[in-house]
Amino acid sequence: MRISQLGEFGLIERIKAKISNDDSVKQGIGDDCAVLAYRKDKYLLFTCDMLLAGVDFQPREDPYLVGRKAIAVSLSDIAACGGLPHHCLVSLGLPINTSVKFLDRLLAGMITLARKYKLNLVGGDLSRAKELVIDVSMLGAVERRRLVLRNGARLGDIIFVSGPLGGSIKGKHLRFSPRIRESRFLTQKFKINSMIDISDGLVQDLSHILKASNVGAFIYEGLIPLDRQARNLEDALFMGEDFELLFTLASKDAKKLISMRQKMFWPIGEIVDKKYNLRLVDRRGKPRKLRIKGFRHF
Repeated sequence: MRISQLGEFGLIERIKAKISNDDSVKQGIGDDCAVLAYRKDKYLLFTCDMLLAGVDFQPREDPYLVGRKAIAVSLSDIAACGGLPHHCLVSLGLPINTSVKFLDRLLAGMITLARKYKLNLVGGDLSRAKELVIDVSMLGAVERRRLVLRNGARLGDIIFVSGPLGGSIKGKHLRFSPRIRESRFLTQKFKINSMIDISDGLVQDLSHILKASNVGAFIYEGLIPLDRQARNLEDALFMGEDFELLFTLASKDAKKLISMRQKMFWPIGEIVDKKYNLRLVDRRGKPRKLRIKGFRHF
């Protein structure tokens, strides 16, 4: 059997089944960040992301934007767990003919975003590679009461997103703003039951919440906000790389959030019994079961 037959998530489950950790690990493989014991009132958040030329960006892209994205995707993971970033390591695989000008601009994109979010770049590693590879490992922290994982969605929860979806491949995936501020606002004001960032598509990432929480969901076509770059609803459902927050909270809190008229949050559906799986309700009110698909590496 080859890993292409397992698929990305089958491969993750296979790796997960072979690993055991001590009780300092509060959440291991299977969420946006690992959650580690730290202090009486806080957890450490630990995440990593690897970006490859030809997969996560095209070689012709502005290296400043590529460097920016390399930091932003890990910041987005920290946001999805309700935390704040603190330190990161950056490892680079560089073709031997890389120009110093290219490298300086790549680093400038990283440093600009790190300064904006008060993130310390504390080291990393260098290696020769055929194509550019960037690997970022990031540490953050979150107050125990504000930690949010994927497994807390409850029946009756309302599903929200933090921005319009679709069309990100046209440039937004290099320029998006990690939703740290929005995440901190939500976890300060409300009990957020579950959260994830949308990297692989709305449908696929919502399915991770549903699986972890053992529930189903209805999402409503007429409520899903489309980005101006989205060609159609399919883009919003399956394209990915939006890096918006996808979260659920109890209906009482949802009404309060909506009443605050925060323009950054859109209600798009509700959590229902597991037997319904994931269904899209069209504009005529007719539900249909959605096939779980989105971006996968294998």
